Amino acid sequence: QVQLVESGGGLVQAGGFLRLSCAASGRSFSDYAIGWFRQAPGKEREFIAAITWSGGSTYYSDSVKGRFTISRDNAKLAVYLQMNTLKPEDTAVYYCAARVVSGCSHYGCLYEYRYWGQGTQVTVSS
Repeated sequence: QVQLVESGGGLVQAGGFLRLSCAASGRSFSDYAIGWFRQAPGKEREFIAAITWSGGSTYYSDSVKGRFTISRDNAKLAVYLQMNTLKPEDTAVYYCAARVVSGCSHYGCLYEYRYWGQGTQVTVSS
């Protein structure tokens, strides 16, 4: 089992940047692919990025591709999400989670993830 805690959110102007962190505890952290998701008010939680257990492969939604970068440091038990060129539509609560099962054809299937963090708020002003 692994526990995840997000941090790094805040208020930023459009065009700005933020770096989110997902800190893990638990010896099994490096066994899991980790995903970042976000949920805006009144909307469903959506996948935005994932990274394999080794960090060798990354995946992004079309909405953030080219602007966001996911990375991980297994020695530090952490996953990061560098968010550049932020837009007001990026405003949401951001969550990280561990991918505990695989069967979906891509990394964005919500049901494959567990051990969700509490989320960190990102607000982008226009």
